[in-house]
Amino acid sequence: MRKLAVLVYTTLFAFTGFAQTNLSLPAGTAVKMKLQTTLATFTTKRGYPFAGRVTEPVMMNGKTVIPIGATVEGQVTKVAEPRRIAGKPTIGIFPQALVLPNGERYTLNATLVDTSLRNGTDVNLEGQFKGAGHDGGDIREVGIGTGGGMVVGGLAGGAKGVLIGGAIGATATLAHWLGKHRSAVLPAGTELVMEISHPMTLSAATTGR
Repeated sequence: MRKLAVLVYTTLFAFTGFAQTNLSLPAGTAVKMKLQTTLATFTTKRGYPFAGRVTEPVMMNGKTVIPIGATVEGQVTKVAEPRRIAGKPTIGIFPQALVLPNGERYTLNATLVDTSLRNGTDVNLEGQFKGAGHDGGDIREVGIGTGGGMVVGGLAGGAKGVLIGGAIGATATLAHWLGKHRSAVLPAGTELVMEISHPMTLSAATTGR
């Protein structure tokens, strides 16, 4: 009888210890990381692997659940480099695994929500990185083409030539501008913010306190 009581006590103690050291991170928990792989629409293909290093500890009930130095691994799910008239260039990434410094590996389901890049870039609701659209440089490019055509036209045909030359210059420059592709780049070292999509259970005892 005494042996049975000891066995029950030991089992309850072990279960209690498990509950105390295994914590479930709720959906929406932010994970900040620094990209270790450069991703670019002109070199990266769908299925290309990427990795990032966690830069801030993720805490739960006063315990470190995901420590600094943990690695996030995943793959590229979308690469789009449309012509300028067709929209913004896109890089989609899908985190798949979290590897702790001690080698423990967990399945990770998370979505990109922000980056440290600005200048017209953003992240859409699907977690895809969007490169910048057309900017002041593009407007200057079209303007220079139009102005150049007007100068040539003016030299050739006076006032009428200015109008014709301007129209021809604008058309040629616009056609050239529309035909060019807009690229997007996520350089190595870019800070990314991910949000966990589903509750994730990890052991606080193995990741530190």
